[in-house]
Amino acid sequence: MAVQIPAKRWEIYPRAPEAHLAQFSDVPRLVTQILYNRGIFRQNEVHQFIDALSDSDDPFLMKGITEAVDEIFCVMEAGGLIAVYGDYDADGVTSTTLMTQALQTLGAKVEPYIPDRFDEGYGLNKQAIAELAKKGVALIVTVDCGIRSADETAYGNSLGLKFVITDHHQVPRDDNGYDVTPPAAAVINPKQQACAYPFKDLAGGGGAYKLAQALKIAAPSQKTGRPGLQEEDLLDLVAIGTVADMVPLVGENRALVKRGLHYINQPQRVGLKALIEQTQLKAGRITAGTIGFTLGPRLNAAGRLTHALGAYRLLSTTDPAEAQKLAAELHRINVERQQMTRQFVNSARAQIMQGDSLEPLYLITAPEFNEGVVGLVASRLTEQFYRPTLVARRGETRTKGSGRSIPEFDITRALDQCADLLVKYGGHAAAAGFTILNENLDAFRERLTAIAGETFDSASLKKTLSVDAEINLRGVTHQLVDDIQNLRPFGYGNPTPRFVTKNLEVKFHKLVGKEKNHLKLNLFDGKQMWDAIGFGLGELWPSIPRGTRLDAVYTLEFNTWNGTTRLQLNLKDIRGSG
Repeated sequence: MAVQIPAKRWEIYPRAPEAHLAQFSDVPRLVTQILYNRGIFRQNEVHQFIDALSDSDDPFLMKGITEAVDEIFCVMEAGGLIAVYGDYDADGVTSTTLMTQALQTLGAKVEPYIPDRFDEGYGLNKQAIAELAKKGVALIVTVDCGIRSADETAYGNSLGLKFVITDHHQVPRDDNGYDVTPPAAAVINPKQQACAYPFKDLAGGGGAYKLAQALKIAAPSQKTGRPGLQEEDLLDLVAIGTVADMVPLVGENRALVKRGLHYINQPQRVGLKALIEQTQLKAGRITAGTIGFTLGPRLNAAGRLTHALGAYRLLSTTDPAEAQKLAAELHRINVERQQMTRQFVNSARAQIMQGDSLEPLYLITAPEFNEGVVGLVASRLTEQFYRPTLVARRGETRTKGSGRSIPEFDITRALDQCADLLVKYGGHAAAAGFTILNENLDAFRERLTAIAGETFDSASLKKTLSVDAEINLRGVTHQLVDDIQNLRPFGYGNPTPRFVTKNLEVKFHKLVGKEKNHLKLNLFDGKQMWDAIGFGLGELWPSIPRGTRLDAVYTLEFNTWNGTTRLQLNLKDIRGSG
């Protein structure tokens, strides 16, 4: 008996009280309902959300930021060299670019450093620290990494280096529940205990941006003798990193991304302009979704298969010819990454499908897997099977991989319970990376599976599709969809609103896409025909012949083709009516 993929559970939010809906006569009722579903009730909150008016909190509320500013200016005044030490993903690369640009603008001598994924791995490492010390670096400022690097920081201290750690990942804690942070001159992470900064979910780029804000406040142009640091010059980078790292698009993150999208759609950064041209995107139409599915993956691709310095050079260059060459190379690497990911997903999926039933958790290893794409493979499998999934490349003595999880299971807290088996690990609730000796693999798999089994009931586990409202399509207009899109940017933590409509008749259906894995439908609501597209839903094609009546969960979007813009249903799930 082959594994059966569980059907999705649809959960429709309860209708907001009539008295509540009546309070907002200037807001469409469906928009008010969507905001009600997201816990936004008050008059001022509703209008602040629609306008994305979230105040940027004082950076000096962040624990450690005063010490960081003092240390940076101390090194600058002494003429010392500062290394910006980043990560090889899109958040890390944009954070490295941001902090390097900010420090250079303020007059600092800066050396950017991004480790090699394959030779060095994530985070600070002693070899890199020693090399930077030989170059005469006095201070290392980390971005998007470092919170778990206590040993490496201590080693750097022994060489005479100082550190400013900026990170947003979970802070490790001791057996008594207290933070364990590196021995640095300053540690900036809003998740630290006793940190007064009100917004805790900044991305790595968000944390770097707050430090840049603090540096600007403490060093006006008249002090540095240089043009002042302009925050708007950094917001494109913050937006890309924030969306790509899938932190919640609420509060300050949402405001930063919305502001950043304004500058991305009027690109001044030479490398970003080249990347937009390479991907044939249209400036003015770039959304958070565009970042997540088009720009972010290309910036990530360099660090996945080669070295992330290629992405850094693209974002930092001022030479249009060089930018075009670098953008084309990132595009080529991304195509290779897509092909490799598809191959490994099919291989791993075949292993899972050989079982008789779904396990609570999967740990899949193979020597042929590429370390750069195992996270993507884990993500695809978690999406399909709705189980925490870890995928890793098994080397001769060590296995290195990445895990993705579901809301019911905090994967990094689970790894905390396996720390004695691991060489290295880190991450957050939904995603983590790890390195383990091969001799510990069986014990690791057994313990993780047991933890998962104790955390949730595997047999009843289904992916839940939260649906904002059941609606009649006859009330949907271009203006209503415009009003819904005012709630953008959509993404993790602020999902695109989903709706359900029942008893739609299939008038036409076909498979589309290179692999014929997408489903295109024409659906009739009794009065009007609607275009619908279901990405990845091609396997449902045989079960919905013409004349079938179905219920559909979808998002509403505009589709422009040959100069004509029509409303389209982007299908998320379908089932037979009745």
